[in-house]
Amino acid sequence: MTEAPNSLLAARDVSKVFPLERGLWSAMSRKMTGRPMRRVRAVDAVSFDVAEGETVGVVGESGCGKSTLAKMLAGLSHANGGDLRLRGVPLAEVMADPKQALKVQMIFQDPQSSLNARMKVVDIIGEAPVVHGLIPRSEKEAYVRDLLSKVGLGPEALNRYPHQFSGGQRQRIGIARALAVKPELLICDESVAALDVSVQAQIINLLMDLRRDLGLTMLFISHDLSVIRHICDRVVVMYLGRVVEIAPTDQLFSSPCHPYTRMLLEGMPRISTERRTFLEVKGEIPSPLDPPPGCHFNPRCQFKTDECLASRPPLDHIAPSRSAACIRWREIG
Repeated sequence: MTEAPNSLLAARDVSKVFPLERGLWSAMSRKMTGRPMRRVRAVDAVSFDVAEGETVGVVGESGCGKSTLAKMLAGLSHANGGDLRLRGVPLAEVMADPKQALKVQMIFQDPQSSLNARMKVVDIIGEAPVVHGLIPRSEKEAYVRDLLSKVGLGPEALNRYPHQFSGGQRQRIGIARALAVKPELLICDESVAALDVSVQAQIINLLMDLRRDLGLTMLFISHDLSVIRHICDRVVVMYLGRVVEIAPTDQLFSSPCHPYTRMLLEGMPRISTERRTFLEVKGEIPSPLDPPPGCHFNPRCQFKTDECLASRPPLDHIAPSRSAACIRWREIG
């Protein structure tokens, strides 16, 4: 997969492996028995691009590696392998410079635990721009007031603490904090999952308005396909740490090319009187400690062949802006 000419973020074969055993006793036990260290491959050779001004969704069941990927992109965790670049510059170099690191900001899933309970809103939002020299300290209050207005909060919020707000209001504060340092890439990690449905709609509409007004580039991570369909231009589908399909949103929802994507879409709740035909999916999600050989989805796939068990299918380019990791995508799509 070559880097797109207008790519803001490029990921190539990015992997993250977590060791499950630590300490002297584990090391001695492995040495005596000769067994290898047990590891979890949370992200396994993931490749995709995010173009400037685009909103890319990342979907998949719990444990597929979405949040681990988000933390690596935000510099909160280091990749064990592969290449991550922001505007062609290695992400490690970007994160090593405190001012350059501001280019990537993250909105977290839990708006309460992501805010400092001991700080007032004016400091939560205004501290970073002042410390990094984006604004003088004398302009902090006016700057924060303008940001609060952009996210739908009034100036009365300036001198209040996080516990004095509702969940939706706290998430708005988190969005304002992320925007305060003028990022180039905004990573939303399940940023509406902890909110009530009505509040979710408000926050999603707010993000769409901010994207239009500020020209934001976003990576939107969610397990809610209806949210992804509403807000994203393209979708990356992950399963057990691997990317299995990438497609423009409309094409993905109308004609999925991977059996896992089709399974996810058929499981979406919808209001309809039409009879629906479901793709039969057997078994449970395999353990990431012992993933199946070949295609990770093969134990649950009705289209599998001997080749699916023998080798990992590559993420092939199958159409303009579309890729799928399935040797039988023509029969499925």
